Amino acid sequence: MDATFTWEIKAKNSPLLIKKCSHCDSDRFYCSDKFRMNAQKKNIDVWLIYRCVKCDHTCNITLLSRTKPDLIDKTLFHSFSMNDWKAAWKYAFSAGLAGRNNLKPDYDSVEYEVAGHFSKEDITHVSDETIKIQVRCEFEFNLKLSSLLKRNFLLSSTRLKRLFEQGVISLLSGKVPQKYKVKDGDIILIDKEYLLGMMDFVDSFIAK
Repeated sequence: MDATFTWEIKAKNSPLLIKKCSHCDSDRFYCSDKFRMNAQKKNIDVWLIYRCVKCDHTCNITLLSRTKPDLIDKTLFHSFSMNDWKAAWKYAFSAGLAGRNNLKPDYDSVEYEVAGHFSKEDITHVSDETIKIQVRCEFEFNLKLSSLLKRNFLLSSTRLKRLFEQGVISLLSGKVPQKYKVKDGDIILIDKEYLLGMMDFVDSFIAK
C-alpha cells in the first residue's frame, strides 16, 4: 500500500487586511469578495473591495491600473465581472499584492480545518517504517508546521521540539521544521509507530 497520505488544509475565511480606518478606530478590513471595475477610454482599472470590520467603510485595493482589456486573461476578466470569490481569495491571500499597496495581510485571522484522508487501519497496513503525509492547501497563509502538528496531534511545544530533534518528524525537503511555514505540496515524514501512538492519544482525548 502507498505510504503517502494527505492532509488538505481548507481556509474558512480570507485574511483581514491591516489598515487604519479613516472613519472609526478600527485597524482591520475584511475582503468583500467583490471587485470594482472602471473603464477609462480604452483602459480598465480593477480593484478588490475591502470593508472595515467595525463601520463597513470601503477600501479599494488596486489590482490592475490603466490596463488594456485585450491584455487581461479572458477567464480572469470573467471572474472580475462575476465577482468570483475564488479569484478574490487568490488576491486576498497574496502578500505581494498587499505589499504593492503598502499594506499587510493579517494571516493570524485565518481560521482553517484539516481533512485527513487516512485512518489508523490505513497506517497499520503500510509496510514502510516512515509515513509520508502530503500537505494540500489552495491558499497559503504562513501557517507554521509546528502549529499544524500541535493542533492535529494535541502535542505540547516541548514534546514537538523533542520529536523534531530526534528526527521522528521531519520534512522530505530537508528544510528545518521548527519554524517552517507550510506550503502546498510539502511532504511530512513521520515515524510509523509514533504516528500510531499519537493517533491513539487523539482518539482517546476526543472520546473523553
